[in-house]
Amino acid sequence: MASPPWNTSEITGQLTRGIRRRSLLAGVAALGAAGALGAATGCSRVDVSGATDGGHLLEDLRKKGTVRMGIASEPPYASINSKGELTGEAPAVAKTIFQRLGIRNFEPVPVEFGALVPGLHSFQYDVIVAGMFINKARCAAVLFSDPDYESKDAFLVPKGNPHKIKDYPDIARQHLRMGTGIGYAEIDYAVGNGVKKSTIQTYGDQIAGMEALEAGRIDAFAGTALTMIEALKTGKHPKVQMTSPFTPTVDGKRQRDGGGYGFRLGETKLRDAFNGELQKMKKSGELLRIAKPFGFTEEFMTDLTAKELCKK
Repeated sequence: MASPPWNTSEITGQLTRGIRRRSLLAGVAALGAAGALGAATGCSRVDVSGATDGGHLLEDLRKKGTVRMGIASEPPYASINSKGELTGEAPAVAKTIFQRLGIRNFEPVPVEFGALVPGLHSFQYDVIVAGMFINKARCAAVLFSDPDYESKDAFLVPKGNPHKIKDYPDIARQHLRMGTGIGYAEIDYAVGNGVKKSTIQTYGDQIAGMEALEAGRIDAFAGTALTMIEALKTGKHPKVQMTSPFTPTVDGKRQRDGGGYGFRLGETKLRDAFNGELQKMKKSGELLRIAKPFGFTEEFMTDLTAKELCKK
């Protein structure tokens, strides 16, 4: 992935909206190993218990019968609905897997997205269940499962897509006005395809982007397809539509991203058991069936591995 703009205050604060998934953490290597880990976690202490024997959390959870899930309220990945119920693609998948591992009860622990990794290290919960993007910097602080979805980009455009926008080169060729979120990796994807950075306008979220479209201030808003699908569900912006999801390409390289589940470093027995069940669900098609009600379709299914994404 192209390295997004660097902003230390956003790293140490609570990473919001699109920054949550794409993450400015892609560039923390510039800070050095210690700085990267601190930036990735938001705290200085990282627990590595069980690092030499694969950990004992799986055994402990089976004895207790309950797993605590750290979530951040960000549909369609995970949230607490109006009835106070845990919902979203990530909890639905995680519940299925943990049940098959012999753990029947689930306790959601809602926190801000920027607090997810510190909360994991301070034992507030046992696993991060939030569709968290997997990248090299985060892998220094979190033991990830393989991804259960692959992210795609898309554009929000006026109804009818008058400029026939399909990808970033279309924006550059037509000298269109593009909007995106503050700190989104889409800025770099656009610049890498010839869009002038000075012409890109940034907004707080997709809702603000849709309002800018309706006001005629921009021609398209770039972001991740899954969050756009969720934003359009409100039905409050009938003059806006989403283009077909696509994988961005920069310098001839496809920019593939994926999200998964986070465990404490060293808990390889639990992560490996979780991965084993996840792979079975992928092969049988069960993963897609569980994820589909939350807006995930076949194109979001992935063969990426955590090992691949941890190199990015």
